[in-house]
Amino acid sequence: MVAIVDSGSTKSDWVILDEFKNVFLKTETIGFNPNFINIELIVPEIEKNKSLLSVKNSITKIFFYGSGCGVEKNRERIEEEVGKVFNNASIIVKEDLMAAAYAAYNGKPAIVCILGTGSNSCYFDGKDIKIKLPSLGFLMGDEGSGSAIGKQLVRRFFMQKLPHDLHTEFENTYHLTIDVALQNMYHSSRPNAFLADFNKFVVERKHHTYFEKMVSEEMKSFFEYQVLPYEESKKSEINFIGSIAYYYENILRSVASELQLNVGHVVQKPIESLVSYHIKYIL
Repeated sequence: MVAIVDSGSTKSDWVILDEFKNVFLKTETIGFNPNFINIELIVPEIEKNKSLLSVKNSITKIFFYGSGCGVEKNRERIEEEVGKVFNNASIIVKEDLMAAAYAAYNGKPAIVCILGTGSNSCYFDGKDIKIKLPSLGFLMGDEGSGSAIGKQLVRRFFMQKLPHDLHTEFENTYHLTIDVALQNMYHSSRPNAFLADFNKFVVERKHHTYFEKMVSEEMKSFFEYQVLPYEESKKSEINFIGSIAYYYENILRSVASELQLNVGHVVQKPIESLVSYHIKYIL
């Protein structure tokens, strides 16, 4: 059996294929971004999943694509921890951008972007990815991402910059205190996921003119920092992977149009396309 894993900062999608390349099992765990999660939690989190435990000895190969896995040390940490559960498997760990490139591939080169809890971009020619810029994470980067939009929302709430109606609705929805916010942002293992969770509030009100402008500004920042530096940006299709791109697709396309950029397809969850790519090109 072969496992294909797409792991973000919030959750991981797992698909297990049998020896005939048919889907045997689909399941989820929390996200295993090694920049945020306590690495010692990976094994117990996997072992919480009874479906994975039931097939762990039958899995002989794992393709693991994860956020935070652009650094060799992090790839090694993931390989080691996942290997503690799947003793019979050879494990290949690559960054999430490679999964996005595979999932978005439609036969021609394109710029591929991730807009989920975090954000990132690359150029994929069908075989190799080219990364023009580093990912600086949610503290200094992740423009346009769920954590960036959540950060804007929480910041504007506490600094009383939200319109009265949105401020009141946010207050009544979350009853968020500054102590709780600071605890989760500075003393928890997944601060980016904490901030990204507030996107539900924005998505439910994304047609409010205030939020339309706020999200548009984030998308402009994303294009400025993570797309326009590519010399291919004006002539190549730009494809997106991730829930934030999916939920704010209309705003995303509007901003791209203003910048004379061509957005291709937007995929909410890449796992299905990622599996198809492996069946067609890798396995």
